[in-house]
Amino acid sequence: MTAIASFQSIDDSGLQKRSIQFFCGTTTTERNSFSGSLYDSTAKLLAVWSSTTASLFCLPLFLAQVMAHLSDPLLLWPTPKTVRVVWFSEGAGSDHSVRVGHRLERVVPATSRRLSTLGEDGRSHVGSQHGQGELYERICYRPIYRHEAIVRGLDAGEVLPYRVVSHFEGRRTSSDIFALKAAPAAGSALKILLTSDHQLLPMVAANLQKVEQTVGRVDAVFFAGDLVNVPDRVSEWFDDNRGNAFFACLQGRAHYALAGRVYRGGALLQYAPIFPCIGNHEVMGAVADQAAFSLASARPVEAARALGIAEAQLIAHTYNSWSYQTLFGAPPYYALSFGDVRLIALYGTRVWRSPLRDRKGKYSEDPAQLDSPQHWGHGEFIFEPVCAGSLQYEWLKTELLKPEFRRARYRIVMLHHPLHGLGGNIVPPFCDPVADITRDDQGRIKAVRYRYPKAQDQLLNDLKPLLEAHGVQLVLFGHSHLWNRFDSGATHYLETANVGNTFGAYTGGAERENVPDEADYCRAGDPGGLEPVVPTLAPLTDAHGQPLPYLASNTITAFSILETANGTITSYAFDTGHPDGPVVAFDAFAL
Repeated sequence: MTAIASFQSIDDSGLQKRSIQFFCGTTTTERNSFSGSLYDSTAKLLAVWSSTTASLFCLPLFLAQVMAHLSDPLLLWPTPKTVRVVWFSEGAGSDHSVRVGHRLERVVPATSRRLSTLGEDGRSHVGSQHGQGELYERICYRPIYRHEAIVRGLDAGEVLPYRVVSHFEGRRTSSDIFALKAAPAAGSALKILLTSDHQLLPMVAANLQKVEQTVGRVDAVFFAGDLVNVPDRVSEWFDDNRGNAFFACLQGRAHYALAGRVYRGGALLQYAPIFPCIGNHEVMGAVADQAAFSLASARPVEAARALGIAEAQLIAHTYNSWSYQTLFGAPPYYALSFGDVRLIALYGTRVWRSPLRDRKGKYSEDPAQLDSPQHWGHGEFIFEPVCAGSLQYEWLKTELLKPEFRRARYRIVMLHHPLHGLGGNIVPPFCDPVADITRDDQGRIKAVRYRYPKAQDQLLNDLKPLLEAHGVQLVLFGHSHLWNRFDSGATHYLETANVGNTFGAYTGGAERENVPDEADYCRAGDPGGLEPVVPTLAPLTDAHGQPLPYLASNTITAFSILETANGTITSYAFDTGHPDGPVVAFDAFAL
C-alpha cells in the first residue's frame, strides 16, 4: 500500500535538526524529501496542504478574537539537559516566554506558529453549539497558536519552578506555577502512566483524577493513540463545552459530571512529559470538498492517483496527521530513552470502517456508489506499512540493534493497533484489503468485496517475530477499549484501554458480530492464538464466580502504572458507579 510517511529517531541528544523524509509513493520510491527540523519540514507540507484547501472552506468568523491561553503549559521531549515547554492560545499575542528558576528569574523566549489545520464544524461542542451546527454550518478555522520555549542547561534530577507568560493587546497573561525537569538519568525510580483511547469519553476525567489521587504525580505518560475523536477540531483538545476536552482532563481542569459526581481529571502534563503515538483517530481523511471534518473520507494514495489527482494535491485528497504532529511536535514514529526505559513508538494503525455489509465499510462498498469510485472507501487500508521491507520496518530493525535499545533495562514498543486481544477492533487481520470486483456481462461493476488474508497480517507475521527476537519486554497498544494482557515467551502484550468506555470482550461464549464466516476471521478469543492472562490480584468474576481474564466495562475504569524501580506494572480499577468506593489494584506483573 502506498503511504505518506515520515520518520525520525529522537536520541539522547534530543530533537536535533536532521533529515526527515516525507513520502508520497510506494514504500520503495521516494517522491518528496525535505531536509531540516521537524517544524521546518512540516511547515512546508502544511503550506502545500493550505494551498489546496484554502478556497474550499469558509474563513473563520469571529466578531472579536479571544486572546487567551487555551490550556496550562505542558512538557515535551526532555533530554538530559533540556525540556520543551509548550502552550497554546487563541490569537497570536506577543512576547511569549517561560519564567523559570527558584525565583522565576530566568526568562526563556518562545517561538510561535499558527496551527492552520485547526477549526470547528457543525459537530463541535463549543460555546453555545452542542453538535447540531448552531454556530458552524461549515468548517471554520480558529486562530490557534502554539508557543514553545526550550529550557536549557538543566542538571540531572534538578526540579525547577516555572510559569508561562504571554501578552495580548498590552495585557499580560500568566499561568500558575508548575515544576519542570530534564529527562531522568538511568537508575531513576519512575512512575509512568500507560494509557490510550481517551476520545472525550465518559469515564476519562474520573480515571485521571484517580491516577493522581492514587499514585501522585507521574513522571511520564505513554499514550498508545486515539487522543481525541477528530484531531482537526480545536474544541476537542481545549474547550469542549461538555467539560472533558483532552488537555483539560490531563491537566486537572476538566468539569465532567458522572453518576452524581463532578470530576476534574488529573494535573499531570504540567509536570510530566507525554509520549504519544498515532492511532486511527489522529489521522484525518481527505479535506478537499468537505463541509465537515471527516476521518472516513480517507482514501489510499494509489486510489487518489487513479482518480487523476495531481501529486501536489495528494495530501488534501487522501489523509494526514498534521494536527497531531504540529500540536506535539511529534514525528509519526520515533525512539528515545527515558530513565531506564527505551521506548519505540510506531505508526501502526489503519482507517476504521463499519463491519456492516452492503455499505462503504470493512468488507464492501456501497451498492449505490459502485459507479462512483471517488466515493469508495477501499476497506480498512493501512496508513503506514509495518511489513517486512517497508520503510518503517527497516527503520525499526536499525533501532532494535542500537546500543541504547540493547542496553536498556526496560525495552518497550508502543503502537495503537493490538497484536493480541479479545476486542472487536482487532478483526479483520492487519493487512491491506484485497478487492474482489464482480462485473456483469457488460463489464459493469455489480459488487465490490474486500478480503483480509490472515497470511498477510503484518503485525503477527512480520512485527511480532522481530520484536520477540530482539528482546522487547512490553508491547503496549490500544484500540479495542478494554483491558487484557498476554504473554509470549519473555514478551508481554498489554492493552490498558478501558479508560473512558468499552467496546466489549469476545470470549467465553461471546462472539464478534458481523464477521465473515471464513477461516481468516476470528469470531471469539485472540486471533493470534494466545490465551489471556487472568489478573493476578483481584480479577472481576462472571455470574458463576469465575475470574475473568479481562476488564470490559462502561462503569469501571482502569489505568496502569509502570514503576521502574522494580519493573512492576500494576493495573488499577475504579467503579464510577460507586464514587466513594476504593481504587483497587487488580493485576500486577514484572518485566
